Amino acid sequence: VAGLGNHSLRGTRHSVGMAVLERLARRLAVADGWRVDRRCCADVALATAHGVELVLLKPRRFMNLNGLSVASAAESYSLLPPDIYLVHDDLDKALGKVAIKLGGSARGHKGVQSCISALHSNEMTRLRVGIGRP
Repeated sequence: VAGLGNHSLRGTRHSVGMAVLERLARRLAVADGWRVDRRCCADVALATAHGVELVLLKPRRFMNLNGLSVASAAESYSLLPPDIYLVHDDLDKALGKVAIKLGGSARGHKGVQSCISALHSNEMTRLRVGIGRP
């Protein structure tokens, strides 16, 4: 599960994917388990939910390069694109509204496009979190 965003701009609507992952880590009781994984240039926490092992990933790159971290993590943890969930902001959804999208285009989102390019696939599931338009 990759929370897309700009590592240096935490707390902004554009980095809501990272905030969702921080919240998820707290709910799974692994919030103290974040560590820097230099192989994929990201903060990583490992968790288990309902018997499923999860790799929580917060890239340490700019949004338009998040895909490099996601692809490196996929290789390191032996994951295929259908195993990957991307959590990212969506300007076209009202603040706080969420939607799940299975595959398809990036719809103009630079972080998602970076992931599609780096993984050579668009088969990732996306949790789109509405941030509304300013």
